[in-house]
Amino acid sequence: MADVMLDPKVPAARSAVLDDAHIGDIKGALGTIRLDDDAPRQGLSVRLKTLLAIIGPGLIVMVGDNDAGAFSTYGQAGQNYGTQLLWTLLMLVPVLYVNQEMVLRLGAVTGVGHARLILERFGRFWGAFSVIDLFLLNALTLVTEFIGVTLAAGYLGLPKVASVVLAAAIIIASAFTGSFRRFERVAVTLCVGSLLLVPIYFMVHPKTSQMAHDFVVPSMPGGSGQLAAVMLVIVSIVGTTVAPWQLFFQQSYVIDKRITPRFMKYEKIDLWIGIAVVIIGAAAMMGLTAAAFAGTDGFGQFSDAAAVARGIEDKAGRLAGVLFAIALLDASIIGAFAVSLSTAYAIGDVFGIKHSLHRGVKGA
Repeated sequence: MADVMLDPKVPAARSAVLDDAHIGDIKGALGTIRLDDDAPRQGLSVRLKTLLAIIGPGLIVMVGDNDAGAFSTYGQAGQNYGTQLLWTLLMLVPVLYVNQEMVLRLGAVTGVGHARLILERFGRFWGAFSVIDLFLLNALTLVTEFIGVTLAAGYLGLPKVASVVLAAAIIIASAFTGSFRRFERVAVTLCVGSLLLVPIYFMVHPKTSQMAHDFVVPSMPGGSGQLAAVMLVIVSIVGTTVAPWQLFFQQSYVIDKRITPRFMKYEKIDLWIGIAVVIIGAAAMMGLTAAAFAGTDGFGQFSDAAAVARGIEDKAGRLAGVLFAIALLDASIIGAFAVSLSTAYAIGDVFGIKHSLHRGVKGA
């Protein structure tokens, strides 16, 4: 065996790793870990600084999924069925963790994106299939994100076309700077913006006891005549919360951030933080929408997220409606950030093109 391994006539194993920009200091939005920093992480202060530097991939991938489509889906669930479908969110927590924990380990250990692993393990056909499928789904998702931008802009009285162009410019410019840290700071800021749903929740003040009950006790609203419609909403909740692009994004983003197996436990904490934020946001959206439309003509008559903003305004005042519209705008942009970047990562993986947020326009 040793003779075979040392035989120069035996070709070396071909590496699937493409980009040397994936090696170096970890430059996160909230801190830096130098490549030569191999000191043990001892003490609360050191561990906290390490966690702050690592935070990003799990948070962004989870909050990115509370996008414009999620606002419509959770809003429809709350407006049509109250809080009776909150239990579906609890059911999805282990699914979210298992899926995303798997790809963060794959990324940290192999240094290769999800699409590249499919290509290397299963061949060109499945590698191309995975990217084409992802590209089509992501293109449709991006359409929903910019629909969200137009709905939010319309409610806020802003010009729709200019708002879409500005949102697209922000997304493109953030990825063009050649600074991973700069991109992540913009993305994390947008993630913090998603927490606007929390004050809106308290402004609308749904019944917390009822929400707590419905979160842990499964129930099916309506009779047998509504079963098909309810099941369609449940499928929509699952589909908007667990999406294929998340796998491609998280695995490649972990690599692009230069996270190694040494920091795996910190990245898992980052993932749990992201899951907590997305579940809190989804639950708040269902609860506040249910409370805003309960006992009104709009209950059971969902149309779109802009109508939800108007219903919230009728219930809790103009400020609550404006905050909801801003949260929708924020969610649409962060969703477009993550979805478009997952597409770029996957295309770079399959076609062997160097791809990293550490590279600027000249590097492309």
